Amino acid sequence: MGVIKTALEIALEKTENVKSDKTSIEQFEARQKGKKLANAFLGEDISLTDEIKNTQKESKNGSIEEGLKQGIFDVLITQISLPTAKEDEIRLEKLGKGLEVIIKNSKLQAIYKQMLQVFSQYLQEASHYEQVIRQQYAPKLRQKEEELSRRLGREVRIDPFQDPEFTAFYNQHMNSLRSNYEPIVEQVKEEIREMFDSAE
Repeated sequence: MGVIKTALEIALEKTENVKSDKTSIEQFEARQKGKKLANAFLGEDISLTDEIKNTQKESKNGSIEEGLKQGIFDVLITQISLPTAKEDEIRLEKLGKGLEVIIKNSKLQAIYKQMLQVFSQYLQEASHYEQVIRQQYAPKLRQKEEELSRRLGREVRIDPFQDPEFTAFYNQHMNSLRSNYEPIVEQVKEEIREMFDSAE
């Protein structure tokens, strides 16, 4: 029993100095609310500006608005990534609009516009890469189809992405392209983080 009591005493000593800080709890809750708002903003048509104004009215505490913006920022910044399809450009534009609500910096719009142009260029290159990869692999794929057709006694068509060898070949080349663009994305995200931190 003595050992258990000592462990309990140690735990109590450590928690004795921890006080429930109302402001930090409110800020944590505001941050969580900000994250929910950001997800709702990305999924639906809600106004982040209106939601932030409502929070300002509800609370006289500036740290709550700060926590709310931090939560929104945490979600939006993680959503910035290389697009996989043309439709992603719409989502990325919306992200930029959301960031503009919480970051009041004239440089943000210019940087974000450049990034969208880079994303558009990436999609064009990715499309070109895919065509070239398919063309390069086509003779090998035809050879496999002919071999299977002979064995089965009927014509066989193979979806390239069902062929592990093609998939590995494709991923290798596409990952190479992505690795050329990822540092640009990270650099832009870092610049946006700095803008957000300096705006607080």
